[in-house]
Amino acid sequence: MIVKVCGMREAENIRQVEQTGADWMGFIDYEGSPRYVAGVPEYLPESVQKVGVFVNASLSQIRERVAAWQLDYIQLHGKESPEFCREMQQTGIRVIKAFALRTPDDLLTTESYAACCDYFLFDTPCNGYGGSGKSFDWEILTHYQGETPFLLSGGLKPESLDALLKFSHSRWAGIDLNSGFEQAPGLKDAAALSDFIYSFKQNKYNL
Repeated sequence: MIVKVCGMREAENIRQVEQTGADWMGFIDYEGSPRYVAGVPEYLPESVQKVGVFVNASLSQIRERVAAWQLDYIQLHGKESPEFCREMQQTGIRVIKAFALRTPDDLLTTESYAACCDYFLFDTPCNGYGGSGKSFDWEILTHYQGETPFLLSGGLKPESLDALLKFSHSRWAGIDLNSGFEQAPGLKDAAALSDFIYSFKQNKYNL
């Protein structure tokens, strides 16, 4: 079960979160986000997978960031087409495509992306792009019958643990944590993350 911590920015906080048991760490390259990373952080994690988060960025911009940030994955939150995702994959970049879910019908959009994405990320609808800090109705995912594994996102916080331990889906691959574990935008509470990740993984793996 993958645990991704997104919205990282400060070097010392990156070092702290790297020790929490997280598997992936996300860096946001979207100027509309309060967690936007303008340049290469002074420290990049060495023991976790690095994910660059983009919104309608160009191929050249993404390739530049992949090289500069030594990215393992890109996460696309805009109106990127299946063809765009396929072109990114063909360059050797692994792709996560985000979808905001309001109703089961929104899952139909994922079908054309199945062959060109490594993971999906299911999130809460909001105005603009990025996180809302709120959860969506996970019951919608009972209608997801695709083969592409997905990460669960949207408003996850320490109090979400019980619900996560009860949630089940054959294609569920992990969770995405962000604002629910912050002391300020882009600054994570490493102690809270460490406690949560330990409890989540211990209980999930022991079920």
